[in-house]
Amino acid sequence: MQVHQRGFPRLAPLFTLLFSAVIVAGCSTEGWQSASRQPAGIAPNPATTSEAVVQIYAADAWGWRGWFAVHTWIAVKPQNAPNYTVYEVVGFRVKRGLPALTISEQVHPDRYWYGAKPELIYNQQGKKAAELIPKIEDAVNRYPWKNNYRVFPGPNSNTFPAWIIKEVDGLNASLPLKAIGSGYAE
Repeated sequence: MQVHQRGFPRLAPLFTLLFSAVIVAGCSTEGWQSASRQPAGIAPNPATTSEAVVQIYAADAWGWRGWFAVHTWIAVKPQNAPNYTVYEVVGFRVKRGLPALTISEQVHPDRYWYGAKPELIYNQQGKKAAELIPKIEDAVNRYPWKNNYRVFPGPNSNTFPAWIIKEVDGLNASLPLKAIGSGYAE
């Protein structure tokens, strides 16, 4: 007696081949070290913008991971400040014995995230931004996972802004669905 297989079992090798081809095609032939970190031209220039600014960005994760996940960060510029302060969590720092949470001064907080153009997901300027900045700074200082990073379920780069949003009254932002790890802050 011969049994005929129908449907998926017969197509499994084809699906495996197609899936493998898609994964390989989505991987960059160049390393993350050479991926673009140029400004995207989204953030107001601090040299010509005196008002306070609060922005949250999201960009696809590097390589094929970007199909499923984003990296998010927060940028603030107090009134008349010459630079933005950028707050973000970066996992590879933990492997080097450094804190995951980074705080840096930048003229361009909207730089590409290793080849991926950032998307502005929250923008507040003026008086309300000026009121939010000290609250954000306070929440950053209280962030409980400064030295921890785990891709899934968190804490990771998306846990950080999700936690800040939860802690700062008046910071009414929403992270994208692809912000894997944002639920860890709940």
